[in-house]
Amino acid sequence: MIAIRRARPADAEAIAAVHVATWRSAYPGILPDSYLAGLSVDRQTLLWRRSLVAPPAGHATFVAVATGSDSPDPLSPTVVGFASGGRLRDGTRRDAGEIETLYVADDWRERGVGRRLMRALAAHLNVVGCRSVVLWVLKENPSRWFYRRLGGRAVAEQTIAVGGRAVVQTAYLWEPIGALLAATEPTAER
Repeated sequence: MIAIRRARPADAEAIAAVHVATWRSAYPGILPDSYLAGLSVDRQTLLWRRSLVAPPAGHATFVAVATGSDSPDPLSPTVVGFASGGRLRDGTRRDAGEIETLYVADDWRERGVGRRLMRALAAHLNVVGCRSVVLWVLKENPSRWFYRRLGGRAVAEQTIAVGGRAVVQTAYLWEPIGALLAATEPTAER
């Protein structure tokens, strides 16, 4: 069984492990190999722990946890994905939210985990007063189809530097936020 819940500081290492593994599997050829090889679960754990202990107002992180027979270790729940976000980071609109991260371990994709994490985060953002939500994704990310499938509209592009390489990222927008909530309904057409 997969359970979606708010992340706790004790989840930091598991979140970091998923974060590093998914970057290494999604971005070869997009980001420099040396950058991907240099990603550190220990460093990411410190960053995630800090974020989970003292999140900014309105910010939330959710984890997808495999339990019981679905868990790789049936005696211990396993974090298999996570999503985080809050109010729009650039501060241009108080009524807009931003999904900052969404990562699902390779073995758990195509099982509805990402959809459920998106729903949990969108519901949270709606409760804190966000009327729309944006998500930035690398233009070459092989999973970008997922956001279009959920009704996200590509509305902007910008070039950023990651690992010393210039890469283009695309902003997907759901306005109103109810469009994302409807697209992630458990009974929504897949």
